[in-house]
Amino acid sequence: MRQFFQNLQTMLDPNARFLHGSTMSHVIRMTLTGMLGLTFMFVVDLANLFWISRFGDERMVAALGFAWNVQFFSISVGIGLMIGATALVSKAIGQGKREEARKFAIGCMATGVFIQAFIALLIVIFRAQIVRITGATGETALLAERFLMISVPTLPLMAIGMIGSAILRSEGDAYRAMFVTMSAGLVAMVADPILIIWFQLGLDGAAINTGLSRLVSTSIALMSVIKVHNLLARLNMSIIRLSIIPFLIIALPAILTQLSGPFASFLVTRAMAEFGDSAVAGLSVVNRLSVVAFGGIFSLSAAIGGIFGQNYGAQMYERIKSTYWNGIIFCFIYTLVAWLVLALCTEWIIEIFLLGPLGSDVVKSFNYLAAGGFLFSGLIFVSSSVFNNLGRPIYSTIMTWSRDGLVMFPAVIIGASIFGATGVVYGNALAAVAVGLPSCFFGWLFIRKLNH
Repeated sequence: MRQFFQNLQTMLDPNARFLHGSTMSHVIRMTLTGMLGLTFMFVVDLANLFWISRFGDERMVAALGFAWNVQFFSISVGIGLMIGATALVSKAIGQGKREEARKFAIGCMATGVFIQAFIALLIVIFRAQIVRITGATGETALLAERFLMISVPTLPLMAIGMIGSAILRSEGDAYRAMFVTMSAGLVAMVADPILIIWFQLGLDGAAINTGLSRLVSTSIALMSVIKVHNLLARLNMSIIRLSIIPFLIIALPAILTQLSGPFASFLVTRAMAEFGDSAVAGLSVVNRLSVVAFGGIFSLSAAIGGIFGQNYGAQMYERIKSTYWNGIIFCFIYTLVAWLVLALCTEWIIEIFLLGPLGSDVVKSFNYLAAGGFLFSGLIFVSSSVFNNLGRPIYSTIMTWSRDGLVMFPAVIIGASIFGATGVVYGNALAAVAVGLPSCFFGWLFIRKLNH
């Protein structure tokens, strides 16, 4: 009888799109559109790297690599904010409380803007110290600092765009959410050669284009959320008081979870810096390749969060189990295909980015072997999505920091001591293998106990 009324609620509430239909089709649709959106967002950095490499100066490429670690930190905070917004808004929509969803949406967005503005201020003030902590020195460090000085003040715009995309995903509007982030990459593809090459602005042009891309994606996000779905209430202090505590309860652990990635990137870059600018230039290419080639894996946690959230709000536990396993199946198939493509394109990639011998070895070590570690990273992302959207975000934090904090450091150090620069890449992949399987197992145990 309860199932009958749940199905009746689904038919009467067209906004709760994830409560009916194939969970695999939802996983594929949300993840692929999330992948396209996220990939195009990171295409901004890949396009920057490509055009900067045309100058033939590995210091400039390495400077982007060091600056990327700092940008990765702020983007990871943004993804944590997205996860918090998705969990609150999608659950409210699944429960049929649309007005509450509107209030949560604007409250999350306002809080996210404040957090990113504060982070931007800290980075700008302490950029020199931060860049040097990553291992940059001399002219390379100065170039990285200048890039951050120009690009980082636009972080509040990025917060609006990312949370706007999360709100659209909570509603089930995968395609508009995709275009919010895709628009940034489209702008980069057009503006990068103009600013970097034609106007001869170099790194300054790349930084300016980062801000321009964020402005465009923010505008599209606001238009879609407000004009199309009417999912933003009018902001006032009562809404802030209503939303800020439940938002931060989810978002702060999610941010801590996401920050494990930049921390791991810092460890890897710091270890790679011991082998010189050429090795760091190779790592810069690997970092961009990984987020573009494995965009579907990186987007998996946030993309399927709305599916978990709506079904959790409607107490449809069997659909949660189905979504979990379908997410894992998708992860394995996607990773194998992306890994094969990278391996086949290795020599072409090395030629495109004008890498030296050591940088080339770093790229080969990733494309031929270490990229397979994403088979296990994907397991962590799927289980993290379960914990973040079903009320246990701290579990997700424990898992990711076990990989990036506990296992990563010794794995990278040992790898570097045995294999040199390529060993740093191998150690990174080994950490994913060590934590991925246990994460998958504990995620399944948690789901099995939901309706008991």
